[in-house]
Amino acid sequence: MYLTQNNLNTKPLKSSLKTIRHLFLFFPVLLIAQSEQNPCLTLTRINDMLQKMHYKPKPMDDSLSVFVYNNFLTKLDENNRLFTEADLEKFKDFKYNIDDFIANKDCSFLDVMHQCYTQVVNRYVQAITNLNTENFPSSSSENIVLSRKSFPYLKNESELQTLYRKRILFTILREISESSTNKDSLAANFKSIYAERRAKVFEKFLCKANNLHLTKEEFTEQFYSVFCSYFDPHSDYFSQKSKSSFFSFISSDNLSFGFYISQNNNDEIFVAEILPGSSAYSSEKIEKNDILLKITHNQTEYIVDCISVEKLFEILNSDAYKTADFTFKKVNGTVYNVTLEKKILKDVQNNVFSFIVKNKDKKFGYIKIPSFYTTFNNGKSSVSQDVAEEVFKLNEEKIDGLIIDLQYNGGGSLEEAIRLSSLFIDIGPIAVMNDKKNKQNALKDFNRGTIYSGNMVVLVNGLSASASELFANAMQDYQRAIVIGNTTLGKASMQQVFPLENSDNEFIKITLEKIYRITGKSNQYIGLDPDVEIPSLLDDQMPREKSNPSALKSDEIDVKLKYQLFKNQNYSAAIQKSRERIQNAVESKEIESLNTQIKPYFESSFAPITLNFENVFDDVSKINLIWNEVKNYSEKEYPIQIEQNKVDLEYQKYDEFLKTISATRSKALKQNFTLVEAITILTDLRP
Repeated sequence: MYLTQNNLNTKPLKSSLKTIRHLFLFFPVLLIAQSEQNPCLTLTRINDMLQKMHYKPKPMDDSLSVFVYNNFLTKLDENNRLFTEADLEKFKDFKYNIDDFIANKDCSFLDVMHQCYTQVVNRYVQAITNLNTENFPSSSSENIVLSRKSFPYLKNESELQTLYRKRILFTILREISESSTNKDSLAANFKSIYAERRAKVFEKFLCKANNLHLTKEEFTEQFYSVFCSYFDPHSDYFSQKSKSSFFSFISSDNLSFGFYISQNNNDEIFVAEILPGSSAYSSEKIEKNDILLKITHNQTEYIVDCISVEKLFEILNSDAYKTADFTFKKVNGTVYNVTLEKKILKDVQNNVFSFIVKNKDKKFGYIKIPSFYTTFNNGKSSVSQDVAEEVFKLNEEKIDGLIIDLQYNGGGSLEEAIRLSSLFIDIGPIAVMNDKKNKQNALKDFNRGTIYSGNMVVLVNGLSASASELFANAMQDYQRAIVIGNTTLGKASMQQVFPLENSDNEFIKITLEKIYRITGKSNQYIGLDPDVEIPSLLDDQMPREKSNPSALKSDEIDVKLKYQLFKNQNYSAAIQKSRERIQNAVESKEIESLNTQIKPYFESSFAPITLNFENVFDDVSKINLIWNEVKNYSEKEYPIQIEQNKVDLEYQKYDEFLKTISATRSKALKQNFTLVEAITILTDLRP
């Protein structure tokens, strides 16, 4: 069972501590072949399992048809740039009848939609190809209107052709404008710069267009996924590959080629770190900052500039890609190939780590939990074990308080969230699970004692989800810690992955239970409100649970549980003092000002832009001024004293890789305003 924020990875919650048996057995391969020939059989089996097991099943009726139809089209054509109104006329009758088609075992509508989708993608590819062979203009008197929201479908192919031409021209002019802040210099060399950018933009557009093609299998898998999401955003369909990627997120040990990637200002993917002992490390070819150009697996070539981020991470993380050929480019321009094989390695970037932070004569422990991973495939560590080890190290340093950082933690194993909570409360209930029959199951800590009894602060934000929220709930309800930051994502449901009936390579993730606080309240949909709200950049733009139309709603149940609150009379006073401090802080006003400037770029269409260099440059410059302010503020460092504990310091003495990771983490902490306030709160709590 799993608790996670996203469905990609990304990214699950492990259910109640009781064992839930698999309800279906594996059946012969013959039946799998039949399912693939008729998607209706798979959809019927998916629906049967959802109806029997889902926390709040929904009937397969016209509402399902409308939801699946609209959301599937959005998944295929997110920005409404492929289909026209004329194209959609071909399947207008599907909108209210998908439920009937499935019930009648007639899924030929998927063949019609796939055929049409293939045609519109081919049309898009051909349109870009034709534009590239034409005498493409370097400016136009036409305007383009940009928006964060999708525009209505265009009426016909002629309107699409105009749209493609304008989008490509704008992209070329924008890339030129972003290449330098010196407008005069760009204007003086415009002709040569334009020729270079034009070639690169067309190459990228054409490459990405070709990657829009979907095989029939990929097409139907996406439809299955959308079908599941009608019941709630976290129920999902998995192929063997996507299941592998999903579980890699909540495991502390992963198959890895041995390098971490990042993206530079030119949108290039480069090697950020190389893991010692890995295949990449042993190759003695790959170096930091090498640009990743291409990946070849089983004779299929993936151009990195073209594939989606999801596909790239699938290749790098899924155990379906155990060996691959990589093409890199060095800083000096040398291009080389290397064959890499995945090995099971400790996922250093995703594991718990700690530091000591100081304020005057006080010394506080800081523990970062990136996700609630657990042990799979004979893995050797889990979140609760790793946190316990870090607390032991910090206790040896005689810390005066402890900070647990769950910012950006999308969740993971429910069992680990329970075990982690039990480390910090003496004994008692931690959460309540409620199933579709309204049967309650209190998840309890039966072990007396804690590994740390001092003052605590927990950090959360809008991307703290699921298992993170469960732990923060428990700490808040027991008054065990002061929770600060931003309202959390709002996912309080539990999922489990089951094999699809009659298949050994198809799976379904089903929401089985809702999670309630020991008070009977649920943070599902609404999120957890921190004790102290800390202003943060782009908080309003965080994709929270309530933005999903099929999300389960919040409610409250009647629970009768006994638990002992943590006895610290200073917490309420410290919370009030912190709220007043934040309200008057210069940082709060700076963040509020920046968020006010950013907001229009996410909530409304922009003014029309005339498609010539001067106008595009002025528009880009205007936007860049704001984003430079955001960047400068986000990189602002606070005078935080950060040290490593003695154990880690000794361990990293001869490990340059871990030293680099540690230095990067230390710098990030100095840029964390919420951490500054956490340190101040703990200082207030010490006499």
